[in-house]
Amino acid sequence: MKHCLTLLTALLLAPLAGLHAAPAAAKPNILILYADDMGYGDLGANNPASKIPTPQLDRLAAEGLRFTDGHSSSGICTPSRYAMLTGRHHWRDFHGIANAFDSTVFKPAQLTMPAMLRQKGYATACIGKWHLGFDWDAIRKPGTPKDSIKHTDFDWARKFPGGPVDHGFDYYFGDNVINFPPYAWIENDRLIAAPDTTLVSVPGKPKEGSWECRPGPARSDWDFFQVLPTLTRKGVEYIQSRKGKEQPFFLYFPLPSPHAPIVPTDAFDGKSKAGAYGDYVAETDDTCGQLLTALRASGLESNTIVIFSADNGAEKYAYVRDEKFDHWSSAPFRGLKRNIYEGGHHVPFLIKWPGVTKAGTVTDALISQVDLMATFAALVNFDLPKNAAEDSYNFQPWLKGESKTPPRSTMVHNTNAKDYAIRSGDWLLVDAKSGGSSPPAWNKKHHQPPDDDLPVELYNLKADISQQHNLAAEHPDKVTQLQALLKKLRDQGHSAPRLK
Repeated sequence: MKHCLTLLTALLLAPLAGLHAAPAAAKPNILILYADDMGYGDLGANNPASKIPTPQLDRLAAEGLRFTDGHSSSGICTPSRYAMLTGRHHWRDFHGIANAFDSTVFKPAQLTMPAMLRQKGYATACIGKWHLGFDWDAIRKPGTPKDSIKHTDFDWARKFPGGPVDHGFDYYFGDNVINFPPYAWIENDRLIAAPDTTLVSVPGKPKEGSWECRPGPARSDWDFFQVLPTLTRKGVEYIQSRKGKEQPFFLYFPLPSPHAPIVPTDAFDGKSKAGAYGDYVAETDDTCGQLLTALRASGLESNTIVIFSADNGAEKYAYVRDEKFDHWSSAPFRGLKRNIYEGGHHVPFLIKWPGVTKAGTVTDALISQVDLMATFAALVNFDLPKNAAEDSYNFQPWLKGESKTPPRSTMVHNTNAKDYAIRSGDWLLVDAKSGGSSPPAWNKKHHQPPDDDLPVELYNLKADISQQHNLAAEHPDKVTQLQALLKKLRDQGHSAPRLK
């Protein structure tokens, strides 16, 4: 009888045992789907009022764990990617993006997520937008000016180092950045076909906004509308190629969308009620769905961790979009891409970890993309050295239900070199006069409060998630406390608990 009561008690308590669902298989595959310039409020699972259908990602959210307080490291793309792949906040090293023909942002021999996983037996691949630099000077023809980027300035038959295959990936396919030259396909460390022209301007128009394409070397037959479909096809093929193989894989799939140029294919015209941008998000969702379908069809779904997130919030055109279509990409937050207001870095964040995360779970635990490095290190029993993943928190015990308290309660936000914000619990200090640029004066829906002439801004996010009420004058002690904490975290060179 005692045994029966014990069993009954265990069965009754099982649904309350946190996120833990069942023992996970050894060395699961890892798939990271990483959107570009997609706002928190674009995802239907985050925002019931979204005018954009995202059924595939909504299904992923329903099958896994959805974070309502997930963040990228920066309000722009290169820094966020660097931070996620190293577990180190970008602001310790740089703030801006890797421009066209810039060299790698990684330090020599710096440990990256793919390099770590490869040491533990993983096959590693990156398919999509790299935007972390290559050593283009290695193939520059002697005597050509360093600032010249004509298609005739480079020996395209040669390999160029510094890219994904030099930083832990076994395989790379992509175009580096959709609106940066060279406009040609890269496979591993060379171009598949050499540029035959120098693009000055793109004829015609994208479906919304402008091309935003930098001039430079290009294939004369390059089609911007086919970038996302081509990457999708390559991603599906890679997953299919892993069917039946014992070696686990890590696929990092950084999408070029919905970043400008806004180029949804014709099949997605009108799929949303938020204009061409909304249609492009819908196509982004479809791409993710195709990769997830490939996992299921290949028998890999039950042993693959899937992460979906984005590098930063939506572009400034979101103000016009909201005025025209009543769709706010950052809902319910203030700010957009480049801002240290929440809309700049508070992004969609989904994790489906078979045997660990419980389907349909929603959490308000604070998490950063830099935390994936330490979490995966724990997964594969990798002993991180002291000079790696300096800001990464290990979420594995909490995800497994071994710890009831989420590991992180503090986070530093930054985009520009001089402006920082720090989060601690419900409090957030913008240690600058403003957290970002003001929206157009005519946009009544997202007006910012009038300038109160205070040097900093303090918000209680639990009471004021849209950051409308600056409490700095009312709580000077809290301002001082958070400024001291910010200085400490910046000066000491790390924030990871294991390094304390």
